[in-house]
Amino acid sequence: MPGERGRQTRREDGKPHAGGPGRLTHAERVIDPASGLTKGDLARYYTQAAPLMRPYLKGRPVSLVRAPSGIGGDLFFQRHMDAAMPGARLLPESLYPGHPPLLELPTPRAVLAAVQMNAIEFHTWNAVKTAIDKPDRIVFDLDPGEGVPWENVRQAARVLRALLSEIGLDAWLKTSGGKGLHVLVPLRRQHGWETTKDFSAALVRHLAQAWPQLFVAKSGPRNRVGRIYADYLRNGFGATTVAPWSARARPGLPISVPISWDELEQVRGGAHWTIADARERLDIGNRPWDGYAPQALGKAMAALGSRPS
Repeated sequence: MPGERGRQTRREDGKPHAGGPGRLTHAERVIDPASGLTKGDLARYYTQAAPLMRPYLKGRPVSLVRAPSGIGGDLFFQRHMDAAMPGARLLPESLYPGHPPLLELPTPRAVLAAVQMNAIEFHTWNAVKTAIDKPDRIVFDLDPGEGVPWENVRQAARVLRALLSEIGLDAWLKTSGGKGLHVLVPLRRQHGWETTKDFSAALVRHLAQAWPQLFVAKSGPRNRVGRIYADYLRNGFGATTVAPWSARARPGLPISVPISWDELEQVRGGAHWTIADARERLDIGNRPWDGYAPQALGKAMAALGSRPS
């Protein structure tokens, strides 16, 4: 993926931001009582981050988490356009039969238009609109249960990477902006959703069998007390994962950040960075993911005992 850099802004009022959708209304409204961060603060962050997000948003269906009353109020998960959003595109209904058209946010202008509509989080599918039936990545969400120390999450990521390497796959890493880490495996667009999901499920079962003290293959808080659920359910049709550089609707407004494997030891948690302290990280941009490239899945499936469905 391209190593684009963020754009700086010093705009402190509700007037138009560079690349923005127009005047930002209610910029002073506090959206996170814990930190005092406002809608204007969020818009300033996305003005810088949106160019970095573009490679991961363009061409993909995007879902939004909106917080009209701030993160302490009701949150809305939105897949479709329910009001004008400058720069956004409606995707063909044929991509998701029986549903209204999905959203694409291909430009920074569209991202900031979503922020004007109180969007905080941006989530994307594992496939692009031109090949919606052939996923181009697998995502593993390392979700720690109650009582799991952060070092165990780091260890889980390293173990997962080692297993993927053994079967011939490279992996990339990002913070989730929440409690854990996301491990991504870019793919060539060769197999359907069931094949890639079945492969990811088989790999997670192997992890749980080989390292039961670290991993669990069943979802649910009771099942993962003291262990880590490597969530593979994000690899099904219509499932989404929070995009790189997206903020999260959590206290402090943490963000999901691409990191290199060499940086993992210095990262203090899945919410290491927030919109308030991200400037230096935005300057680094997407460089930790230099070399991100699609890979064939066939040999890895054979090595793991899987077969295309």
